[in-house]
Amino acid sequence: MQSTDEKYMKEAIKQAKKAYAIGEVPIGCVIVYQDKIIGRGYNRRTIDNNTLAHAELAAIRKASRKMNDWRLEDCTMYVTLEPCQMCSGAIVQSRMTRVVVGCMNPKAGCAGSILNLLDMPEFNHQVELTTGVMEEECSQMMKSFFKELREARKKKKQLEKEQTEEI
Repeated sequence: MQSTDEKYMKEAIKQAKKAYAIGEVPIGCVIVYQDKIIGRGYNRRTIDNNTLAHAELAAIRKASRKMNDWRLEDCTMYVTLEPCQMCSGAIVQSRMTRVVVGCMNPKAGCAGSILNLLDMPEFNHQVELTTGVMEEECSQMMKSFFKELREARKKKKQLEKEQTEEI
């Protein structure tokens, strides 16, 4: 029988696949309150030309609207990739109770990799953290995306080189 964490991480993965389908880095997120999804989001930075268009922020915005409150106490966020410093800060500010992460992000993660903004005693709120839920699936999606991106760039460079040689 699948755990609750796996059930909702699968929903976050569905969101990440939406980002993948539009050429965005495949990061997806859902926020759960009383066993119901109240916010969903996926990465849209490139398509929206917006630094703030992270999956977590979209989900927080929708969940806050649904709750009619900026406080998301007693809510759990499920996200396929460890949140960055901006998203980790927003999670703390929202008073989220718990965050469940699929795979870690050693280059930009701020929920344990570079630092853990979710559990700093200096802040007035700390967030419970669970990592590694469906880690392999989340990690593989990221690896596949970046492999395809590198291959596409390589093909583009090769085409440009061939076109230049023809001239």
